[in-house]
Amino acid sequence: MKEVTKEVYLKWYEDMLLWRKFEDKLAALYIQQKIRGFLHLYNGQEAVLAGALHAMDLTKDKMITAYRNHVQPIGMGVDPRRIMAELMGKVTGTSKGMGGSMHIFSKEHGFYGGHGIVGGQIPIGAGIAFGDKYNNTGGVTLTYFGDGASRQGSLHEAFNMAMLWNLPVVFIVENNGYAMGTSVERTANHPDIWKLGLGYEMPCGPVDGMNPVKVAEAMTEAIERARSGGGPTFLEMKTYRYRGHSMSDAQLYRSKEEVEEYKKIDPITQVLDVIKDQKYATEAEIEAIDQKVKDLIEECVKFAEESPYPEIQQLYDVVYAQENYPFLPHKL
Repeated sequence: MKEVTKEVYLKWYEDMLLWRKFEDKLAALYIQQKIRGFLHLYNGQEAVLAGALHAMDLTKDKMITAYRNHVQPIGMGVDPRRIMAELMGKVTGTSKGMGGSMHIFSKEHGFYGGHGIVGGQIPIGAGIAFGDKYNNTGGVTLTYFGDGASRQGSLHEAFNMAMLWNLPVVFIVENNGYAMGTSVERTANHPDIWKLGLGYEMPCGPVDGMNPVKVAEAMTEAIERARSGGGPTFLEMKTYRYRGHSMSDAQLYRSKEEVEEYKKIDPITQVLDVIKDQKYATEAEIEAIDQKVKDLIEECVKFAEESPYPEIQQLYDVVYAQENYPFLPHKL
């Protein structure tokens, strides 16, 4: 694994803080009705992304996930201003304001989207990996899904084909304890989701998803296996979300005490504790990072609010062009 240095810890702190505060701002904007529709937040799960990015080669590796998908593209290099604009439905967004919260996408940065259909991205991730193997790109696809999606039949079909074809894919379930409002213990006769890989003789196992170092270690091994021709891996990231399934979730299925217990092992706090213990940064330097993050988020909001909404004509431009039906002009 690449060494986890002082610079890595400082980057983790800044990145995870940006992701957390970015989504806190999204929640506020949603309440103000500046963001419409659905909004699924990632608060608490940031270590899963931070550790994975440490192990990835962003020049050729790819990522695909479900609808809790705002911060992943930021981590992969997408301008956060464009993410904010997309969430507000503005034309400067990643999908010109037509994808919204659940469908962030950036082919340029290897991020193949948030997907609103539960489990729908699992076979697509295997398909992307098939393309990499067929074209011999050396890339690995990280395919994320939630604990609820692990009960979908599409998972088993994708697992079977990925093993049969020895695809360069890493399947990751982000087990945050609840599929919407249903606990993992109520959806199967055992709570260890990673064991689903055993039926396919796929390398698999649990990972502490609240610690970016543990995530990086497991992801490095899995990515190297896939890249070297060793085939798929299935990892269960044991993590937790502090907010509800979506902004409309009243969270009646869990107690406030439970949430507070998980906050004691918050990934940002864990990283910050190491920074302070190892004296990687002074209090003034930490405050400077905090201010930098705050300023960037305000810049994102300003950019999005000042951006225009799409014109009506765009509805007709973002469809397939058909040569023998020349009656609709296309600009895109």
